[in-house]
Amino acid sequence: MLREVDLEVLNSVTKYPSIPTYHALDPKNGSLTENPVAFDGPVLGTEKIDGTNARIISLPDGNYLLGSREELLYAKGDLIGNPSQGIVKVLKALAERLEPESEKIRVRFFEVYGGKVGQAAKQYSGELNVGFRMFDSIVVEEEMLAKSRQEISAWREANGQSFLNEADLQKLAESDEIELVPRLFEIDGLPVEIDKMRDFLTQELPETLSALDANAGGKPEGIVLRTKDRKTIAKARFQDYDRTLKRRK
Repeated sequence: MLREVDLEVLNSVTKYPSIPTYHALDPKNGSLTENPVAFDGPVLGTEKIDGTNARIISLPDGNYLLGSREELLYAKGDLIGNPSQGIVKVLKALAERLEPESEKIRVRFFEVYGGKVGQAAKQYSGELNVGFRMFDSIVVEEEMLAKSRQEISAWREANGQSFLNEADLQKLAESDEIELVPRLFEIDGLPVEIDKMRDFLTQELPETLSALDANAGGKPEGIVLRTKDRKTIAKARFQDYDRTLKRRK
C-alpha cells in the first residue's frame, strides 16, 4: 500500500487541524476578544504541552510513517530519516510495536517535548530528557486518498476528520500502553470573562503535570478544552491572557 499511495495526499489527510483559542484572537493585534467558544455540555480539560506536534500513521499492511505537523519524516524501512525535532528518534520504537488494523489507517497524534524541543523545553526537563504524550487519534478511510489535496484541506479545516471520543481514546491508550496528556478536570461551565478565565487557568494548572525530571522549570503552557465527544475543542494559553490583560492596563 505504501508504494501505491500518493504521499502528499496521505500527508494532507493525516495532518492535525488548527485549534481555535477559547477567546477569539483579534487579527489586528493578537489580543483576545470577548468572544468565547460555546460549549454544549460538560467540558474536559487537558494540559496543553509546549513541544512539537508529531504523528504515527499506521497502515493496514503493517507499514507506518512518522511525521511532524507539516511533513512526513520517515517510513518503515528507510535507511535515513529526517532528524527534525528528534521525532523519528523518539517515536520509531513505539511505531514498530503498534499492531496494524485491518482495512484501517490509524493516526495517533503526539506532543514530543523536553530535550531541546522548542523554547519551553527547560520547563519540562532540566536534564535534556525527552518525552511524548498522545493527545488525539483518528481513523482515515482509504477512499479519502482518492480526493484532491484541495478537497482534503477544506475537509480537514471543516472538522471532517473523525476523532475518537474520550472513552475510545482512553481505551486506545490503554491498549497501546501509551500515556495521554494529563487530564485535569471535567466541568459544566467555563468563565466567559477574560480576567476570570486567566484566574481559572492558574487554579486548574498552577504548574505542568508533564515534567520529565525534578529539575524541570515547571511553567505550563495552557489547557485544551474539549467536549467528551471531541466535536468542540479550543485552547487557552497563559501567554495569550497575560498579553491581553497587560495591554488593557
